[in-house]
This record gives sequence, C-alpha cells and structure tokens, in this order.
Amino acid sequence: MQNNARNFFDKFLSRTKIYLVIILVLLIAICIQDTRWIMPSILLYILIVLYAMFANNKRRNELSESLQDLTITVDSAAKTSLINSPFPLVILETTGKVIWRSSKFVSEFANIDIQNYLNDLLYDIKEEIKNKKDQNDKSVIINQLEIGNRIYKIYGRFVNSKKSNDNQYTIILYFIDETESIKLQKEYTDSKSCVEIIMIDNYEENMQLIDSEEKPQITAEIDKCIYDWTDETKGILIKSDRDRYIYIFEQRYLEQLKTDRFSILDKIKEIKNKADVQFTLSIAVSNEGKTDKEKYKSAQTAMDVILGRGGDQAVIRENEIYKFFGGRAQEVEKRTKVKARVVAHALEKLIKDASKVMIMGHSNPDIDAMGSAMGIYRLVKELGKNAYIITSNETNNLQSFKESLLKDPEYEDILITKEVAEENIDEDTLLVVVDTHKTNYVEDPELLNKIGKIVVIDHHRRSTDYIENAALTFQEVYASSAAELVTEILQYVTIKINLKTIEAESLYAGIMMDTKNFTFKTGVRTFEAAAYLRKCGVDIIRVKKWFQSDLASFNKIAEIVKKAEIVNDTIAIASYNRKTKDASLICAKAADELLTISNITASFVLGNVGEKICISGRSIGDINVQVILEKLGGGGHITLAGAQVEGMTMEEARQELIIRINEYFTEIEN
Repeated sequence: MQNNARNFFDKFLSRTKIYLVIILVLLIAICIQDTRWIMPSILLYILIVLYAMFANNKRRNELSESLQDLTITVDSAAKTSLINSPFPLVILETTGKVIWRSSKFVSEFANIDIQNYLNDLLYDIKEEIKNKKDQNDKSVIINQLEIGNRIYKIYGRFVNSKKSNDNQYTIILYFIDETESIKLQKEYTDSKSCVEIIMIDNYEENMQLIDSEEKPQITAEIDKCIYDWTDETKGILIKSDRDRYIYIFEQRYLEQLKTDRFSILDKIKEIKNKADVQFTLSIAVSNEGKTDKEKYKSAQTAMDVILGRGGDQAVIRENEIYKFFGGRAQEVEKRTKVKARVVAHALEKLIKDASKVMIMGHSNPDIDAMGSAMGIYRLVKELGKNAYIITSNETNNLQSFKESLLKDPEYEDILITKEVAEENIDEDTLLVVVDTHKTNYVEDPELLNKIGKIVVIDHHRRSTDYIENAALTFQEVYASSAAELVTEILQYVTIKINLKTIEAESLYAGIMMDTKNFTFKTGVRTFEAAAYLRKCGVDIIRVKKWFQSDLASFNKIAEIVKKAEIVNDTIAIASYNRKTKDASLICAKAADELLTISNITASFVLGNVGEKICISGRSIGDINVQVILEKLGGGGHITLAGAQVEGMTMEEARQELIIRINEYFTEIEN
C-alpha cells in the first residue's frame, strides 16, 4: 500500500508533489474542525490530483518533444560540421581500414599517397594506447608530422570498436595545419641575435717581430679578411681594440658558420710577412641569453675557454653546450714571464691570508701532479703555514716515489686522504688544485664546494667543465707540465725558496714525464725550469729509477704492443682487458712505447679499470689526440691526452674510438 502511494507520487514533478501535500494537510485540518466537509474535501482533492496528473503529463510530453528537436538539431549540426570540417579529418580502424574521410581530407591529400603516412601513424598510436597509464584517457596526440610540403599536428580519440577484441579500436584523427605557425616561429628564432667575439692571438708579441713599415699593411690585411668573412653573414662588425672585434648577426646564419667550419682561421694563417710570423684567431660565439648584453657575457665565458685551450680555434656556445672548431696546431710558447710573476705574488698573498692549505691533483695522480703538489707544499711551508697533500692510498703509479718520500720524517703526516681533509677544513682554508682544472677529475670533487678559496694551476687545454669559482687560475697550455708552471712560480715569489732535494726531483720528474724525456712539447722555458731544478741538487739517476718498470709490468706492455692494430695507415690501437689497479699506468706506458715504432704517428691504448674504460692517447704532433679524445669526454694536449668512457664494453669503446678518429680526418679534409 505504502509502495503504491510512493510510486503514484513519483510520477509527479517535485514542485507538484509539494503542492499536493500542502492541499492535503489543509483539507484534513478543515475536516477535523467540521466533519461535514469530509466528503466535499475528498471529491475536491480527487479533482485536484486528476488535474495535476493531466498537467504533469502535458509538461512531460512538451519537454520530450523539445529535447528530441534539440537532439536532432545538434546531431544535424555535428554531422554537418564533421562533413564540412575546415581541417582534414579521418575515421579509421587500427587494422588500417579507413571508415570515412572528410571532404577537406580528400582535397588536401589528393596528390599524396596518404596511406603510408596513416600506417606509420597507426603504429605510433597503437604503441601509445598500449603504454597509456590512465585507461580513461582516450585522447592521442601525434607531434608534428610533415606530409608533402606541409607540417601538421595530429590530434585524435579512440574507442574500443569490438568488445570481443581489446586490441581493436576505432580512431578519429584531426590534422591541424601548423605550417605557417612554425614558419613564423622559425622566423622569430632566426631573427634573434648572436654575439661573436674575435681576438687576434699574441697580437702584441707578433707585432714586435714585424718591421714598422710593414705593420699597417699586415693590420689592413687582417681587417680585410675578417670584414670579408663576416660580410657573408650580413651582421654588424665593430673593431673594439687593436686585437679585438665584436660581431652581431642573426641566428639564421649560425648553421652557415658551422658548415663553413670557421674558414677564417685558415685564411688568417695565410697572411705573409717578411718576419714569417703566423697570425691566428680565437673566436667565441654565443646565442645564450635574453638580451645582447647577456649573450656578450656568455661569449666572453666561451672566449675564456678558448684562450685556456691555446687559441687558434673557434667555439659556439648554444644551449649550454660547447662545439669546438679548429685547434689542431701546436700551442705557441709565450715569450714573456709577466703572468708567472703576477700569479706568484697573488698566490703568495692568498697563502698568507689562509689558516692552512690543502693541495690536490687529479684522481689517480701521476708524478707531474705529485711533483707540482710538492713544489706548492714547500712554498706554503716557507711562508709559515701548514700544508697537506690529498692523495689516495690505492695509487700504484707513485709507489717508488712514495717510498723515497716517506724516508724523510717531515713528510710522514703531509699525505692525507680526502676523508681526513674534509674533517680538517675551516672557512679560511685555501685549496690549491694542480695538474687539472676539471671539476669531475680532481681527487675530491666535494672539496670544491666546501672550500671558499681555490687556486688552479694547470697546463691542459681548458674543457667545458672547468672550475669556475677559482680565486686564482694559472692555466697556460704552452707549458710542458704543471711542474714547469710551479717551478716558475717558485722563482718569482718575494721570498727565497729552499727546495729539498726530493722536492726538486719530483718537479724535475714531472717535467721529464710529460715531455717524454724532453722530447715532446718543450720550449725555452721548459729547459730554464729544468736548469733551475738541476741547480737545486736533482739526482737524475734516482729520478730515472722512479720511471723503471718491473719485469711483470714490462711483459704486460710488450703483450699490449704485440697485439696492436693499425688503422688509418699510421695510428696504432691496442687493448688491455685485465682489471688491475695499475691498468691506467700500463696503458699510458704502452701508448708511449707504440710511438717508438717507425711510421706510427699516434697511438691509443684502451684499459679496463672496473666500471670504466680508460683510453691513453699519444702523438708525435702530426695528429691532435686531444681533439679526438675530447669527443669522448676526455682532454689533454695535442701530443698527450686521455679519456674515460662508461657504459661500454671494451670492443664498443674501441669501435667508438675508431669512429671519432675517422670524424677527425673527415673534418680536416673539409
């Protein structure tokens, strides 16, 4: 009974229900006051209910008709919009069957074999559907697709078309033509400015060697070459100094510069003069920054990198990535020692202001790093400060040297581990980094962030991950070794330095090692530094013993040399696949040994050092091994370089090295 009444009232609209209840309550109240109104009230209420039913049904019918008309209208509009879509539209199944095409789709792709594009799209769509994490998301977006000479962004939705097959879908795709939008975006990007700085290397020194009457002619020829070259990219060139130019051009010409590979570098070298002095350029280009001022600062940073690599090359800094061009010539030794004197005085002041000095070289240090550290140690001690050398106890490269060093009680506590160093630093500690400038190659990278004042002394070509927050940097790529630079510093400080014999010998050994017994990369200043150390009492025989190999190591080197292969006619490549602590040292010695073979102009030896493959590169100067190994994340010099690669097997690293060697020769030919 109660359910029947509820079902009866459910037929009415909510507002009508309220009215009927109110009327019923009023009629009941009247009947309670006067019983004579019972029958009339019942009849009246029945009439009211019947009228309400009639009116309710009429309203329902009118609403239903309105909704039906609206549905028909919307369906008609939707179908019309679908058929006459202003952009191409297609409905297809994942099997490749096309169900329907819009008229715009047919006309747009009338002369194009669109089916091949659709098949490629379906493959991508099915992969996207398969990888969707949100199963309720039925949308798909295919990024830009070039069809014919137009570029489209493709949107779509999919539905499961057959319940019995979960992999069967019907897809509707919308092709939005973005060709003009992309052209506009490209034009906007191309019209942005790039800032280029051009510097003439060693301008003052070169001009001193040229006759006065010839100087204007040489200057005019250099200017003409630079102006002619920049004219090709239609920018604005300003000569800001005798040896410095600022060039601003549109970014659309950046690819042209890359293709040209900065041919101006070679054109400048062709300028002839009676003194037979060769001029070279350093060029830095950047498009990083919102304003031209920010781009200029970015180009200046790139120029610092170029000058730290010896000049005679160009670099483009784009999206925080450096791309180098040129830089295959030998560095030219500078003829003045002004910078060495300035650095010596600045370093002396920094040491005096420090509470203590920590000294470290690169990871797995060699005798050049250790000898340089010993030289700085003596300078610090002569200035009355405490100094400590951070080194790993696992290093086998310096075993003979350490045995000689620890015979003197003074040195028992100066060799410390990085853990001990981190525990004993304070806000006034000075950190001196020798024989490297790379943040990820020092003995303890954490110290770079924990110590406020840092000094860098290095002779390698500057790489992009150099230590940026150094208070003082003495990086001269003309130098044979870091030991040579430290020896120069010791000669120019204001106090007299009394080098102990083993300290002088370690510096001498560092020069000997990096010059291969004074054969490679030696200049006048190299021999001057060696002569100074010789006066300090160097025992050459003892130094020679530090370089001797035991019979087991010699046999390993002989085995590597025996298995070497020749590529590109004159380049030797060998591998050492044993995981030993001295793998890097063995590889370096093997690379040196390969260069003693006739007709070998460069050698590369790969070694297994655990999680990484180390590569030692050596050259007699005809081939720039630094440029080759830089492509693998390494660095060094024209005649001596190294690299470490991760995530590769020995054979994969070897093949990658061969690819980089081939790239090097291709770039030279072009």
